[in-house]
Amino acid sequence: MNTAANNRIALSAVLITLNAGKQIAAALESLQFCADLVVVDSNSSDDTVEIAQKFGARVVQQDWLGFGPQKQFAVAQATHDWVLCLDADERVTPELERSIRALIQQAEHGLLPADVAGFDMPRCNFFLGRYLRHGEGYPDYSRRLFNRRDANWSDDAVHEKVESALTNVRFEKLEGDLLHESAESLESYLTKQNRYTSIQAHALATRGKWPGLGKLVLSPVVRFIKFYLVRKGFLDGWPGLVHIAIGCFNSFMKYAKTRELMQQKRER
Repeated sequence: MNTAANNRIALSAVLITLNAGKQIAAALESLQFCADLVVVDSNSSDDTVEIAQKFGARVVQQDWLGFGPQKQFAVAQATHDWVLCLDADERVTPELERSIRALIQQAEHGLLPADVAGFDMPRCNFFLGRYLRHGEGYPDYSRRLFNRRDANWSDDAVHEKVESALTNVRFEKLEGDLLHESAESLESYLTKQNRYTSIQAHALATRGKWPGLGKLVLSPVVRFIKFYLVRKGFLDGWPGLVHIAIGCFNSFMKYAKTRELMQQKRER
């Protein structure tokens, strides 16, 4: 732990975990500039809790609620209204820390515009042995820092997002990368993506969203053109190609699974 306690800022960092013992130490190490560390754990069977406590985090146990609700529950446990939400496999870079320190100091001195509810930060994804710097993998702006009085996590079970019900607030961008250092294999990544597309399909089917064949076919094509060609995903070499190929396939499967569910519902 390399940040002195008296150099910490009035900010709560919150994480949700499940068996994240191999990842969470680096995340918490990068968050030592925050005065309040909160880890909401879903009954991990490894050493996640012990590691979190070693880094000074308050650990709260909560059965899994879904990504959005679980993160919102974690935010509710924070001491400060300004919260920074990270996953266990993410790390704050020194440049991003400096940006966060500056704006929290502004907020403490009343210098931050009152209509600013939160901040988006560029996330840099590690995939197949390299950081993706183009295409869909970067800058991958993620809204992770916000004032909980003005914004909150959506209750989506997957692909949750920070949003505000207020119409007079705005979100700005921060300088400095948030590193996403997932060490998962391609096989486990595909397994996770398959689970995500199933969750998305169920959500669409529940809302009665029947995707047409045009949506099924064109969505992957548009995605490929946008991220691989326009945003130069090809510059990330073969990892960039694999990343966009999986993304396009996800688009196709999400709508294919939705059509299957809707068809089953009609048959019943």
